[in-house]
Amino acid sequence: MSGAPGPGEPWRPSARRELLVQRAALLARTRAFFASRSVLEVDTPVLVNAAVTDVHIHSARVQLEQRSPGYFLHTSPEYAMKRLLAAGVGDIYQICHVVRAGEHGRLHNPEFTLIEWYRVGFSLESLMDEVEALVRELLGAALEGRTAERLSYCDAFRRALRLDPLTAGLEDLARLTRTLGYRPQHEAAAATIDRDEQLELLMGALVGPALGRGTLTFVHRYPASQAALAQLDPHDSRLALRFELYCEGVELANGFQELASAIEQRARFEHDLRERSRRGLPQPQMDERLLAALAAGLPACAGVALGFDRLVMLATGAHHIEEVLTFPTARA
Repeated sequence: MSGAPGPGEPWRPSARRELLVQRAALLARTRAFFASRSVLEVDTPVLVNAAVTDVHIHSARVQLEQRSPGYFLHTSPEYAMKRLLAAGVGDIYQICHVVRAGEHGRLHNPEFTLIEWYRVGFSLESLMDEVEALVRELLGAALEGRTAERLSYCDAFRRALRLDPLTAGLEDLARLTRTLGYRPQHEAAAATIDRDEQLELLMGALVGPALGRGTLTFVHRYPASQAALAQLDPHDSRLALRFELYCEGVELANGFQELASAIEQRARFEHDLRERSRRGLPQPQMDERLLAALAAGLPACAGVALGFDRLVMLATGAHHIEEVLTFPTARA
């Protein structure tokens, strides 16, 4: 970004104003995009009663009063938005700040902005079409001449590492993770590293950074064990109806054909909690309000969360997320 300081450098007034103008313009275009498609903007609470169970996402706890129960800052508006969907509000989107503990780095700040939306009756493919349309609308000239590709998770691994992530042995995966410098501290720790942990290391360090080079790359149909809140593929139960979007090695969006079964979602939450126990992580209560909403009936829908700050980085040529935040958490 022209005139923007690097991480930790002081802001100049002209650079601050330029950043604010650029962010405001992108947000205005986002709202115009959804208004043209009759998608309703909603606003859900940032302060919630239940933390997430996902082992890779950590909720920040908030104590409002000395004797009050603890609350949490939401890591995503997903649970609240699904409660609205179950209440029959139809197609919705939200632009909001979220907070995830322990996230720091070139592409991570604990507090960041998400654009999240849900489309009733959409397939995973239809939602990928819409994500591409929004990203092209917002990035404009930065995407000039770029095509889009859709690549299965398995094909992404085959292309980058010449292995099938669904059938490769743990030793084959461990051999690759060792090339990244990953070394368990003792043999017992090595024995507890599961397939998904190995795959996530490889995706984050070797596969993902090579994606979206000169293209917009949608990686779809993740392993069923990484389904999170997505449905399984009815044609292949080893796979989940989930996608991620990459541009220049940066993950921009994560989308699902949304799971509607309260029974299956409870089972997945319980699995998360067992895994959290194995890793010595906190044991949050499951979000019973979300489960009740699913039980009442979630319409068939697809949903996606897009990282707005990373999109601003691509629009402005910034190298570090701190360059596009008004005040990074360290200086908030």
